[in-house]
Amino acid sequence: MAESNDMTINLLMLGKTQTGKSAAGNTLLGSYDFKSHLSPSSVTTCCSLGRSSRILGIIRRNGCELALRIQILDTPSYPHSSLSKEQVQHEARRALAQHFKEGLHLALLVLRADLPLCPDDNNQTIQFIQELLGPTWKDFTAVVLTHADKAEEAGFSEDTYLHSASSTLLSLLSSVQHKYIFLDNQKSIIKEERATILRKLLDFIRKNDYQQLLLKHTRG
Repeated sequence: MAESNDMTINLLMLGKTQTGKSAAGNTLLGSYDFKSHLSPSSVTTCCSLGRSSRILGIIRRNGCELALRIQILDTPSYPHSSLSKEQVQHEARRALAQHFKEGLHLALLVLRADLPLCPDDNNQTIQFIQELLGPTWKDFTAVVLTHADKAEEAGFSEDTYLHSASSTLLSLLSSVQHKYIFLDNQKSIIKEERATILRKLLDFIRKNDYQQLLLKHTRG
């Protein structure tokens, strides 16, 4: 921590190409640290670290307000258009060991709310996360459902969306103890929307007793 009244949380972005992973990271940071644009191939090829400025009015501990700082590690997508699974994992482990020496608070698995989650894709993703984070991955993973605005345009509220969701998605959400957030790509950059999302993430971290997952770089 830079100051005694600061709290820093370390987040890892994971997801497939064009899920809005880098854009979600930018939303949480309140800036445009990560390259994000429409592309027929995977945009991110190496990990990059983004840091927020001090954020006030989000968290209090022991009766005192703390300034929140967010560090986000954006990773290449998986599956990737030009990198193998082993290359993506190797790059993620290297960057985690370099930037998050004190540990990882939460990995954010980014999925699109406007696209169905297929069993094969889900199994592939879970295997990737298990191999990257280890046997306790469920305790340190939350799901971010992007493009929630498109689901709303189709007439789905959060409740009706989950009621209609596939068993594959519901099983995934259950496995991570229902740690999920909906991200409206059009509104979330608004200060109030961002604060709501950050409070939800902090609640996930608090329920995990502020534990941090320490990952050492290994050859892969």
